Amino acid sequence: MTIKIYGIAKSRAFRCLWAAEEAGVAYELVSTDFTTGVKAPSFASVNPNAKIPAMQDGDLRMWESLAINLHLVRKGAPALIPAGDGLSLVEMWTLWVATEVEPAQSAWGYNTYLYPPEKRDAKAAAAGAAALRDRLAVLERVLDGRDYLLGSSFSAADLNVASVLYSAWANKFDLASYPRVKAWLDRCLARPAAMRARAMREAA
Repeated sequence: MTIKIYGIAKSRAFRCLWAAEEAGVAYELVSTDFTTGVKAPSFASVNPNAKIPAMQDGDLRMWESLAINLHLVRKGAPALIPAGDGLSLVEMWTLWVATEVEPAQSAWGYNTYLYPPEKRDAKAAAAGAAALRDRLAVLERVLDGRDYLLGSSFSAADLNVASVLYSAWANKFDLASYPRVKAWLDRCLARPAAMRARAMREAA
């Protein structure tokens, strides 16, 4: 059965497209935009929050991009969740990037390039950038002596954290002080599955 991912590639749905590509599952991107698409009555049964992305896998309906990613990985690429305490660590990194990184990245991004110039708040952008640098410093320490967050192999932890940080990476956030983070992001985003998802996003 084909999984339906609702959204557009140039949105958080990019994360789910990357996960679906990593998982090797059959999926369809159902074009759903931020405005009229999410307000369609047919979409309310998929995500009553009226936001993208969302996913339908048979009778299962989900929202929240990173939770969708974990479902896709468990379904098609369970090896990306290491055995033992691996799932706990994957969940830890997933919650960390959602609660610690994304708010800071969003404050910087919205007030740097997403909002129209007249709506940008320079102080909010600076505060977001400072908070993001603090989180990048955590990653820099964790990546000392390892290629990926959980060790020597790419995992769902890397998928979720890197898929969020794609926005900062793609929009040229200064990573010069975080060489291990920059090298790790480059490795993750050069994976064949990531490149296929990026091709969809970057063509949009």
